[in-house]
Order: sequence, then C-alpha cells, then structure tokens
Amino acid sequence: MGKTSKDKRDIYYRLAKEEGWRARSAFKLIHLDETYNILDGVTRAVDLCAAPGSWSQVLSKRLYLSREEKDRDEVKIVAVDLQAMGPLPGVIQLRGDITRFTTAEAIISHFDEGQKAQLVICDGAPDVTGLHDMDEYLQSQLLLAALGITTFVLVPGGTFVAKIFRGKCTHSLYSQLRIFFDTVDIAKPQSSRNSSIEAFVVCQGYNPPEGYIPQEINLLQDSVAEIARKTDSPVNRRILPFVVCGDLREFDSDMSYSLNIDPEKEYEHKEVVQKPLTPAYSEVLERMKTTSLKHGSIKVEAVKKKED
Repeated sequence: MGKTSKDKRDIYYRLAKEEGWRARSAFKLIHLDETYNILDGVTRAVDLCAAPGSWSQVLSKRLYLSREEKDRDEVKIVAVDLQAMGPLPGVIQLRGDITRFTTAEAIISHFDEGQKAQLVICDGAPDVTGLHDMDEYLQSQLLLAALGITTFVLVPGGTFVAKIFRGKCTHSLYSQLRIFFDTVDIAKPQSSRNSSIEAFVVCQGYNPPEGYIPQEINLLQDSVAEIARKTDSPVNRRILPFVVCGDLREFDSDMSYSLNIDPEKEYEHKEVVQKPLTPAYSEVLERMKTTSLKHGSIKVEAVKKKED
C-alpha cells in the first residue's frame, strides 16, 4: 500500500526522500543528538532493532563517513535485527534475537578485545494494535529486552537511547532505568508527530549497581523469580523484580499463584485466624438453611408462610 496524502505532506517525510534517508525516523535521532550530543566522541555504537536502517544510516554518516578514510578503521557500528536490511558503509549487520546472550557475545566480538559499545540505540516497536494499554505493554517488553542486552555490551559511562510509548507507567519506567544510569530524560523530538504516543528515553552515564551481573531477560519464557535465580548475585535478586515489573514485592497482585509456595514442603490447610465479622454472604447462608431444591425449583418456607 502506498503512502497516504497526509504522509506526503509531512515535511520530514519529504526531506527524508530528498536527502536520501531510508525513513523519516532518521530525523528523530538527529534531533536527539542536537539536544543531548549523544554522538560526540563515539566510535563504537550498536543499533538494536535496526531495520530498515534509518538510525544506522545516521550513525554511518555521522561517525564513519564524516571521518578521513585513514581514521575510519577505529569506528565500529553494529546493527542487529531479525530482519535483513540493505548494506550501509561502515555498518556490520547481525541477524539475531536481542533477548539472547549469544547475540550480545556476537556484538562484542566485533569490538577490539576488552572494548564495549559507547552508545546503544533502539528505535524498535511492535506492530501496534490500536489498544493503548496493550501497545504500551508490548513496547515496555521490547524496551526491557533492549535494556537487558545493553547491560552486556555497554561500557560504564555509556549512553542508551530507546523508544517508549507514553502512558500511566512512564514514571515507573523512569525509576527502573535510573537504577542503571546517572541521568534519564524522556524526550519528544520535533520530528515525532504530536499525535503519536511515542517518546524516547535518553539514558546517560551507565552505572549499574555494584555486584549486578548482566543476564538474559525474556518474560515471554521465564518468570521474574526464575530470572532472578539464574545468578548467585543478591543484587540481581533484589532489583530484578523492580526492573522487570516496577515492583519490589515478591508477588504480583494481578496474578494467581499456588498456595504451595515452598516446593520442598507439602501445603497444609489452616483455618483463618480472623474471620469476617459481618460478611455480606452471611444472610444468604442463613436463608439457605431453610431452602430446598426440588425438581429444579426453589421453595423457601418464608415464602410459603407469606402465601398462606
């Protein structure tokens, strides 16, 4: 399907065509850089969920092609996506899943020994459903996966930039990211349409808690408890529940759990210590004492007396 007339009237859509950018989203990274200078001094960068490659194209032009040819060897740009995209000068492309540790290893292997990325960016987004709460949740899961791989590949003091969908949980998202970064800003670049719920987190000064061990985070396969138990780090067990769901409690009040909490012990039923004083169902229980079910009909003595 072709672009609508509204898209064709958009100034950034037309500029992207005129200047040779793969998508208008290239201007979003350009505008973020104008505000936060995220590309200054960067020679090692990673673009997650890179296809079709507009952000990788910005990295290529700003970090690689802008240098003298003799200085380009020190620039390493790695683009990661499950989909293939057209080649770009100075950009190494990887087909991989950002929830896998093997993908993080593949990224680091392209840097010199002992080096990691100075900048990680992610403009990925799921196919929107039109249901805001659902779209916000799916985007948060994608951001969580991007953050998980970022903890593997980002150098201390590095920068992480990613797309979010603004909603009622944005403040919680800010607190989650602040665990790992000195400063976190939520920005809306001018090239992002006002009608869109998207925004971008600009996280600078990567500084994870002491004792934190990077690990895979994939809530579509693992529970929060299982993820936290994968390492022997008490820091991970303490902060991962908050990082994953914004909550430090062990249980999620919206989930159902087995009462057999300790798998090493058999569950023993216990009567409640404090029963309800005047439960709403007590009147119903009293009436049921004088109620009989016969041939599918309910006969209540009180009703009979009234009829008599």
